[in-house]
Amino acid sequence: MESLLDARLFRIGDTEVTAATLLVATLILVVTWIASRLARSFVAIRLLGRTRLKVGVRYAIGRILGYVILVLGLLVALQTIGVNATMLAAFSAALGIGLGFGLQDIVKNFVAGLVLLLERPIEVGDRVVVGDATGEVMEIRARATIVRTNDEVDLIVPNSRFITDIVQNWSYGSNRVRHRIPVGVAYASDPEAVESALLAAAKRSENVLDDPAPKVLLAGFGDSSLDFELRCWTRTLLHREGAFRAEVNRLILQELAARGIEIPFPQRDVHIRSAPEPKADGPGSPTGRGEREEARGVQTGGSGGAP
Repeated sequence: MESLLDARLFRIGDTEVTAATLLVATLILVVTWIASRLARSFVAIRLLGRTRLKVGVRYAIGRILGYVILVLGLLVALQTIGVNATMLAAFSAALGIGLGFGLQDIVKNFVAGLVLLLERPIEVGDRVVVGDATGEVMEIRARATIVRTNDEVDLIVPNSRFITDIVQNWSYGSNRVRHRIPVGVAYASDPEAVESALLAAAKRSENVLDDPAPKVLLAGFGDSSLDFELRCWTRTLLHREGAFRAEVNRLILQELAARGIEIPFPQRDVHIRSAPEPKADGPGSPTGRGEREEARGVQTGGSGGAP
C-alpha cells in the first residue's frame, strides 16, 4: 500500500505528483465542498436566522460565504499537488481564453449570479415576472435561478436574464402592491352610488389595506357601459393575484346587486330605413323605353323571315 501511494503519476513543474498527494487533494476538495454547504446553511438559517435580516439577504450572505470557502479549498488542493501561484496565474490565463471561446454562456450566467447576490435586485421569496413567466424566487444558483409558479411548476431561468432583461419585481423595496380592478355598469346608474358600492366592497375584504385608502375613478365611457376602476392596496396574497381579484370581484357583485345597479351586456341599436316606393312606369321612363325597343325588335325579326 505504501509503495502504491508513493507511485509517481505525473510532474507539475518541479513537483512530482504521487497517488498520495492526489488523494489528499481530492479529500481537501470533498471536505471543502461539504464545509461550504454546511457553512451556507448554518449562516443563513441558524446564525442569521435570529436577526431581523430578510430571507433574501441571509441567503445571499450564505451563498457568498460558500463560494469563498470553495475557492480557498481549491487553492489549498492545488498547492498540495504542486501548483504554485505563478503556475496558477498562467493556468488561469489559459483557462480564461478557453472559457472565452467555449463557455461564454456559463461564465456569463455565473457572473450574473454573483451580481444578483451582491446587488440583490431580486431575492429569495420575491414575486417576479420574467417575460411571460410569473412566480416566486425559490433559489439563486451559480448558473440559474429557480422560479416557482402558482401551478407548482419550477422554471429554470438563466441568471443573465435578470441582468439584461426588464424584470418586474413585485416585492422590491416594498411588500405591498396596488391592484386596479375594472368594473362596468349601465349608463343609467348613479356614479355616486357606484363609487359607494365599490368602496364598500373594498372595505369588506380583509386583504385590502385601509392605508393607503382605496379609490374609485370613472375611467371612461364604453360602448355599453360606464367604466369605473377600483384601485386598492394589499400586503397579502401577493403571490396569488387571481385569488385576490376573485374575492374583490365577488364582493363588488354583491354590493352592486344590493343597490340595484346593473352590469350591462353589449347592446346594439339597429335602425331600419324604409326604401322609397318605385315610380309608375310611363312612356318616358327607362323601363318603358326598354319594353318598346324589345317589342320593336320582335316585330323586325318576324318580318325578316326569322324562324
